Parts: sequence; structure tokens; C-alpha cells
Amino acid sequence: MLEEFLASLIPNGSTSLDTRKIDRNIEMLKNYSWFKDIYDDERYHRLFFVNRKVRMYLQNTYRVKKIIKNEDFKIKFIKFLNEQL
Repeated sequence: MLEEFLASLIPNGSTSLDTRKIDRNIEMLKNYSWFKDIYDDERYHRLFFVNRKVRMYLQNTYRVKKIIKNEDFKIKFIKFLNEQL
């Protein structure tokens, strides 16, 4: 039952993560000093590798581009990361 619910939230019913896409999006974000500071911070660094919610968030290229272009999305992203700590 829970698996069906989670599958309905993810396009095509897949619960797998696209590691290459996530890594590519992280590399794109690392071009910005504000993200590099977060990424290099020990408190956050682990989230980018083991936290499924953070990885799912970063799997979406459209969302990552919005974070880069829009200050409000950047603030929401940082808040989201803090909630995951």
C-alpha cells in the first residue's frame, strides 16, 4: 500500500534515483559560491550523498535551474536542507 502511494508520486511509478543526473545537477550548482559553501560544509555535505529526499530534489533539472535563477527558490532550497539536518 505504501509502495503504491509512493509510486504514484513519482513519474512512471519509478522509485529509483538517477545518480548521473543528480551528480550533473550538483556539478551545475557547484559553479555558484553560495552552493559551494553549503556543499563543503560538513553539516550538509553528507546530505547530498545519503539523504533520499535531497537527492530526489536535486534529480529534477528544472528545479535546479530555478534554484540558480531565482533567489526565492534558493532560499527555499536552503530551508529544505536545514530541515533535513
